[in-house]
Amino acid sequence: MDRTEVLELMGALKLYGFRSAYDEIMGVATERQHEPPRIVGDLLQPEISEKQARSIQYQLNISKLPLAEDIEDLDFTGTPVNDRLIRDLAGKVKVGSSASPMARCGGADRNWGMGKHPVCSLELA
Repeated sequence: MDRTEVLELMGALKLYGFRSAYDEIMGVATERQHEPPRIVGDLLQPEISEKQARSIQYQLNISKLPLAEDIEDLDFTGTPVNDRLIRDLAGKVKVGSSASPMARCGGADRNWGMGKHPVCSLELA
């Protein structure tokens, strides 16, 4: 079976992680003479990462989170959240650097089960 047939089958099976990593992994595996279980394992890793990323994207899309472009747009009325503290902390977060809140939260490599959430840390200025 040639490369194009393999890639077509991966696409038909919706193995997008396999498909995107196939050439690189097969090149390294051929060069280093990896055993078949190692090759399959190397292909499974990007597939799992891709599926987790798609799952997170899907969950974000269906969550219907309110979109706020600025902290001032958020309404904390009727919530147990201390809005003054949140606004104060938001003014001290270094956004756009490695310390941004999104960069400090867990990543797609985490497997968050039902009722589990990533723990984020904020670096203050």
